[in-house]
Amino acid sequence: MVQRETWATRTGFILAAVGSAVGLGNIWRFPFVTGEGGGAAFLIVYLLFVALVGFPAILVEFVVGRRTERNPVGALMQLGGNVWKYVGGVFIVTGFVILSYYSVVAGWFVRYFLEGFRDSYAGHLAGYESAAAEAGEPAAAIMFADFSTGTGAFLFHTLIMALSIVIIALGIRRGIELAVKAMVPAILLLLGGMAVWAFTLPGSGAGYQYYLSPDFGVILENWQSLLPAAAGQAFFTLSLGMGVMITYASYLGEDRSLTRDAATIVGFDTGIAFLAGLVVFPVFFAGGITEPGAGGAGAIFVSMTDAFAGLPGGRLLGILFFGTVAIAALSSAISLLEVVTAYVIDEKGVERWKAALGMGTVVYLLGVPVTFDLIFLDLLDLFANGILLVFGALVLMVLVGWITPSFAVEELSKGIGDLGVWGQAWIWAVRVPIIVVLVVTLYLGVTDYVDFLTQDFAGWIGENL
Repeated sequence: MVQRETWATRTGFILAAVGSAVGLGNIWRFPFVTGEGGGAAFLIVYLLFVALVGFPAILVEFVVGRRTERNPVGALMQLGGNVWKYVGGVFIVTGFVILSYYSVVAGWFVRYFLEGFRDSYAGHLAGYESAAAEAGEPAAAIMFADFSTGTGAFLFHTLIMALSIVIIALGIRRGIELAVKAMVPAILLLLGGMAVWAFTLPGSGAGYQYYLSPDFGVILENWQSLLPAAAGQAFFTLSLGMGVMITYASYLGEDRSLTRDAATIVGFDTGIAFLAGLVVFPVFFAGGITEPGAGGAGAIFVSMTDAFAGLPGGRLLGILFFGTVAIAALSSAISLLEVVTAYVIDEKGVERWKAALGMGTVVYLLGVPVTFDLIFLDLLDLFANGILLVFGALVLMVLVGWITPSFAVEELSKGIGDLGVWGQAWIWAVRVPIIVVLVVTLYLGVTDYVDFLTQDFAGWIGENL
C-alpha cells in the first residue's frame, strides 16, 4: 500500500478545508441562489441551516475520515462492511461530476479576469451592442454567451484542470497545503477590500436593504421553496456530500479537536459567503441591477459586468473581483480532484502523480461537452447538486447516526474529552432533523431533475439531434 501523507500543520488543514468550501459555491452560486430566494429572506434561512444542519453534518464527515484514514469508499467499507463501498462510490462519482463542470465555470472567471487587462468592461460591451440589439438582449448577456462556450471556454477548462492536476500531483504538503496558504488569505483580503469599496458606491444602500433587511412574511409565504434551497446551498458551500471533508480529515492526527476545527471552518466559510454578498448586492444595485435572481448560472457574469461597465473604477474592481473568484474556484477544484485521486491511491495502490493525471484526465474529458453547450452544465449540475450530493450525505448520516453511533461519539471525543450529553445531542441531531431535511431535499431534487429531463433536455435533443 502507498504510504499516506498527513498535514504538516493544523493551519494547513483548516485553510485547505476553507479553500474547498469557499470556492464557486460562495461567490458564483450563493449570490444568484440568494437572489432567487428573495435576498435577506433566504439569507436568514440559510444561516439557520448552516448552524443547525451544516455544523453537525461536517462533524460526521470528520469523524469518518479521521477514524478510518481512508477515502470515502474505503472509509464506508471499513465502518459498514463490504456493501457500503458502493455507497462510498457515490462520493467519488459526485466529485467527478461536479469537478467536470466546476472547472469550466472556473475558466470563465479566469477569462473575465484576463479580459479586464485587455480593455475596460464598458469597452468589451460596446463590441457586443449591435448583436445585443439584434437579439433583444443586454450586451453583457451576449458577451457571456460568447465567453461561456466555444474554443475559448475549452482552452480555459484545459488550463484549470492542468493546474489542478499539477497541484494534486505534488502531494498534500508540497501541493495542496502550500497552495491554500497563499490562496485563502488572498481571497479574504481581496473580498474585504472590495466590500469596503462597495460601501462607498452611490446607490449601494438599496443593495444592503435587499440583502440585510428580511421580510419575515416572505419567509412564511415561501418556506416550501426556501427550505430545500437553503439546505442544498448549505451542503454545497460546505463541500458536504462530496467526500472532500472525509478525505481531508483522513490526513489528520487523533489529538485534534474536531469540533474546534469544524467551528473554524464553518465560521470562515459562512463569513466569506456573507462577505461576498456585501460585495455583490451593493454593486448590483449601484449599477442599476435590481433583479439579482435572474439569469441562473450566468447571472453573476452578466450583472457584475454590466455593473462594472457603469461604475467609476469599474475596470479595476472587475479585475479584482473576477481574479478573486478564479483563485477561490481553483482552491475548490483541487479539493474535488483530491477525493478521486485519494481513492485510486488508497484502493489501487497507484502512485500519486499517476493517480492525479489519470483521474484528472477523465474528469477533464467529462467536462468538454459543457464548453460547447450549457445544456450539459444544467444536466450535470442538477444531477450532482440535487441528487448525488444529497443522497451521499443522507446515507452517510444513516450509517453514522443509526448503524455506528458509538464509534462516532468516541472519535469526536478525542482531543476534547468526555462529551457527556452533548455527544448524544449531536447524534440525535444527525438521526432526525438532518435526515428529514435531506430526505425532503432529495425528493425535490429528483422531481426537479425529472422535469428538466422531460422538458428542457428533451426539447434540446429534439432540436439538435
